[in-house]
Amino acid sequence: MNMNTTELMNWQTFKAYLLQNPQLRLQFQYNEDQWVDASYHITEIKQAPITSVDCGGKMSSWTEIIIQLWEPPQKDSERAMEVSKALSIIQLVENVLPLNPLGTVKIEFGNSQFDTRQMYPAEISVQEENLLVNLSPDFTQCKAINRGGSCGTNDKGEECCAPVEEVKPKILLSNLLANEQSCTPGSGCC
Repeated sequence: MNMNTTELMNWQTFKAYLLQNPQLRLQFQYNEDQWVDASYHITEIKQAPITSVDCGGKMSSWTEIIIQLWEPPQKDSERAMEVSKALSIIQLVENVLPLNPLGTVKIEFGNSQFDTRQMYPAEISVQEENLLVNLSPDFTQCKAINRGGSCGTNDKGEECCAPVEEVKPKILLSNLLANEQSCTPGSGCC
Protein backbone atom coordinates (compact mmCIF):
# COMPACT_ATOMS: atom_id res chain seq x y z
CA MET A 1 0.00 0.00 0.00
CA ASN A 2 1.33 3.40 -0.94
CA MET A 3 -0.41 6.75 -0.93
CA ASN A 4 1.04 9.88 -2.46
CA THR A 5 -1.22 12.79 -3.32
CA THR A 6 -1.38 16.55 -3.36
CA GLU A 7 -4.75 16.40 -1.62
CA LEU A 8 -4.72 16.70 2.14
CA MET A 9 -5.46 13.49 4.03
CA ASN A 10 -8.57 13.38 6.18
CA TRP A 11 -8.92 11.64 9.54
CA GLN A 12 -10.96 8.69 8.28
CA THR A 13 -8.33 7.87 5.60
CA PHE A 14 -5.41 8.21 8.03
CA LYS A 15 -7.14 6.03 10.63
CA ALA A 16 -7.98 3.41 7.96
CA TYR A 17 -4.24 2.98 7.24
CA LEU A 18 -3.66 2.37 10.94
CA LEU A 19 -6.56 -0.08 11.26
CA GLN A 20 -5.27 -2.10 8.28
CA ASN A 21 -1.79 -2.45 9.85
CA PRO A 22 -2.10 -2.84 13.66
CA GLN A 23 0.89 -5.21 13.93
CA LEU A 24 3.39 -2.83 12.27
CA ARG A 25 5.65 -0.21 13.88
CA LEU A 26 4.55 3.40 13.30
CA GLN A 27 7.41 5.57 11.99
CA PHE A 28 7.39 9.24 10.97
CA GLN A 29 9.88 10.89 8.59
CA TYR A 30 9.81 14.67 8.96
CA ASN A 31 12.62 15.59 6.54
CA GLU A 32 14.84 13.77 4.03
CA ASP A 33 16.41 10.90 6.02
CA GLN A 34 15.33 12.48 9.32
CA TRP A 35 13.02 10.39 11.49
CA VAL A 36 11.12 11.08 14.67
CA ASP A 37 13.09 9.12 17.27
CA ALA A 38 11.72 5.63 17.93
CA SER A 39 11.09 6.54 21.59
CA TYR A 40 8.45 9.17 20.64
CA HIS A 41 5.15 9.49 22.46
CA ILE A 42 1.78 10.62 21.13
CA THR A 43 1.14 13.30 23.75
CA GLU A 44 -2.25 14.55 22.58
CA ILE A 45 -4.69 14.64 19.72
CA LYS A 46 -6.35 17.98 19.09
CA GLN A 47 -9.46 18.79 17.09
CA ALA A 48 -9.41 22.39 15.90
CA PRO A 49 -12.39 23.96 14.15
CA ILE A 50 -11.02 26.74 11.93
CA THR A 51 -13.01 29.71 10.65
CA SER A 52 -11.16 32.22 8.50
CA VAL A 53 -11.76 35.20 6.26
CA ASP A 54 -9.26 35.54 3.42
CA CYS A 55 -7.83 38.75 1.96
CA GLY A 56 -10.63 38.82 -0.61
CA GLY A 57 -13.30 38.84 2.12
CA LYS A 58 -14.47 35.22 1.63
CA MET A 59 -15.21 33.19 4.76
CA SER A 60 -14.15 29.51 4.96
CA SER A 61 -14.31 26.85 7.65
CA TRP A 62 -12.79 23.41 8.15
CA THR A 63 -11.60 21.10 10.91
CA GLU A 64 -8.06 19.95 11.63
CA ILE A 65 -7.10 16.84 13.60
CA ILE A 66 -3.61 17.39 15.01
CA ILE A 67 -1.54 14.52 16.42
CA GLN A 68 1.26 15.82 18.61
CA LEU A 69 4.47 13.76 18.82
CA TRP A 70 7.13 14.24 21.52
CA GLU A 71 10.65 12.88 21.80
CA PRO A 72 11.60 12.38 25.46
CA PRO A 73 15.03 13.70 26.51
CA GLN A 74 16.06 10.18 27.53
CA LYS A 75 15.34 7.52 24.94
CA ASP A 76 13.17 4.86 26.48
CA SER A 77 12.77 2.62 23.44
CA GLU A 78 14.82 1.42 20.49
CA ARG A 79 11.74 0.49 18.48
CA ALA A 80 8.86 2.73 17.48
CA MET A 81 5.45 2.11 18.99
CA GLU A 82 3.23 -0.45 17.37
CA VAL A 83 0.30 0.86 15.37
CA SER A 84 -1.97 -1.02 17.80
CA LYS A 85 -0.70 1.20 20.66
CA ALA A 86 -1.39 4.33 18.59
CA LEU A 87 -4.89 2.96 17.94
CA SER A 88 -5.46 2.47 21.68
CA ILE A 89 -4.52 6.13 22.27
CA ILE A 90 -6.88 7.16 19.47
CA GLN A 91 -9.68 5.08 21.00
CA LEU A 92 -9.09 6.73 24.38
CA VAL A 93 -9.34 10.17 22.72
CA GLU A 94 -12.43 9.28 20.67
CA ASN A 95 -14.22 8.00 23.80
CA VAL A 96 -14.02 11.57 25.12
CA LEU A 97 -13.89 13.63 21.92
CA PRO A 98 -15.53 12.34 18.72
CA LEU A 99 -13.16 13.27 15.88
CA ASN A 100 -14.51 14.63 12.60
CA PRO A 101 -13.83 11.92 9.97
CA LEU A 102 -13.40 14.61 7.29
CA GLY A 103 -11.01 16.72 9.39
CA THR A 104 -7.62 17.42 7.80
CA VAL A 105 -4.81 15.48 9.53
CA LYS A 106 -1.68 17.25 10.70
CA ILE A 107 1.25 15.89 12.68
CA GLU A 108 2.83 18.35 15.12
CA PHE A 109 6.47 17.69 15.91
CA GLY A 110 9.73 19.35 16.81
CA ASN A 111 13.01 18.59 18.56
CA SER A 112 16.27 20.41 19.36
CA GLN A 113 17.33 20.33 15.67
CA PHE A 114 13.89 20.92 14.12
CA ASP A 115 11.57 23.76 15.16
CA THR A 116 8.12 22.56 16.17
CA ARG A 117 5.67 22.76 13.29
CA GLN A 118 2.59 21.12 11.86
CA MET A 119 3.06 18.88 8.83
CA TYR A 120 0.80 16.84 6.59
CA PRO A 121 0.99 13.08 6.06
CA ALA A 122 2.03 13.12 2.40
CA GLU A 123 2.80 9.46 1.80
CA ILE A 124 2.08 6.33 3.80
CA SER A 125 3.76 3.06 2.90
CA VAL A 126 4.51 -0.37 4.35
CA GLN A 127 8.18 -1.29 4.45
CA GLU A 128 9.03 -4.56 6.19
CA GLU A 129 7.68 -4.30 9.75
CA ASN A 130 7.00 -0.55 9.56
CA LEU A 131 4.12 1.68 8.57
CA LEU A 132 6.02 4.75 7.34
CA VAL A 133 4.41 8.17 7.35
CA ASN A 134 6.33 10.73 5.30
CA LEU A 135 5.46 14.25 6.34
CA SER A 136 5.40 17.35 4.17
CA PRO A 137 5.52 20.90 5.54
CA ASP A 138 2.43 22.99 6.04
CA PHE A 139 2.16 25.81 3.51
CA THR A 140 0.61 29.21 3.03
CA GLN A 141 -1.52 30.22 0.10
CA CYS A 142 -3.57 33.11 -1.21
CA LYS A 143 -7.09 31.78 -1.57
CA ALA A 144 -8.26 34.92 -3.39
CA ILE A 145 -5.63 34.41 -6.12
CA ASN A 146 -6.60 30.71 -6.31
CA ARG A 147 -10.16 31.90 -7.08
CA GLY A 148 -8.87 34.23 -9.81
CA GLY A 149 -8.88 37.38 -7.67
CA SER A 150 -6.15 39.26 -5.86
CA CYS A 151 -5.38 40.37 -2.31
CA GLY A 152 -6.77 43.37 -0.45
CA THR A 153 -8.44 46.29 -2.12
CA ASN A 154 -7.83 48.21 -5.33
CA ASP A 155 -6.65 51.81 -5.49
CA LYS A 156 -10.25 53.02 -5.08
CA GLY A 157 -10.60 51.11 -1.78
CA GLU A 158 -12.95 48.56 -3.32
CA GLU A 159 -12.67 44.87 -2.45
CA CYS A 160 -10.33 43.21 -4.87
CA CYS A 161 -12.50 40.24 -5.61
CA ALA A 162 -15.84 42.03 -5.91
CA PRO A 163 -17.37 42.01 -9.38
CA VAL A 164 -16.55 45.15 -11.32
CA GLU A 165 -19.64 47.26 -11.91
CA GLU A 166 -19.61 49.61 -14.85
CA VAL A 167 -20.32 53.13 -13.67
CA LYS A 168 -22.06 55.40 -16.19
CA PRO A 169 -21.18 59.10 -15.95
CA LYS A 170 -23.99 61.25 -14.63
CA ILE A 171 -25.04 64.14 -16.85
CA LEU A 172 -26.37 67.19 -15.14
CA LEU A 173 -29.53 68.56 -16.69
CA SER A 174 -28.10 72.08 -16.50
CA ASN A 175 -25.14 70.98 -18.68
CA LEU A 176 -27.49 69.40 -21.20
CA LEU A 177 -29.56 72.58 -21.47
CA ALA A 178 -26.46 74.73 -21.89
CA ASN A 179 -25.53 72.79 -25.02
CA GLU A 180 -29.00 73.04 -26.53
CA GLN A 181 -30.75 76.10 -27.87
CA SER A 182 -32.45 77.54 -24.88
CA CYS A 183 -36.19 77.84 -24.90
CA THR A 184 -37.15 81.04 -23.23
CA PRO A 185 -40.42 82.89 -23.41
CA GLY A 186 -40.67 84.84 -26.61
CA SER A 187 -37.87 82.89 -28.39
CA GLY A 188 -40.36 81.05 -30.60
CA CYS A 189 -39.25 77.56 -29.71
CA CYS A 190 -42.43 76.70 -27.81
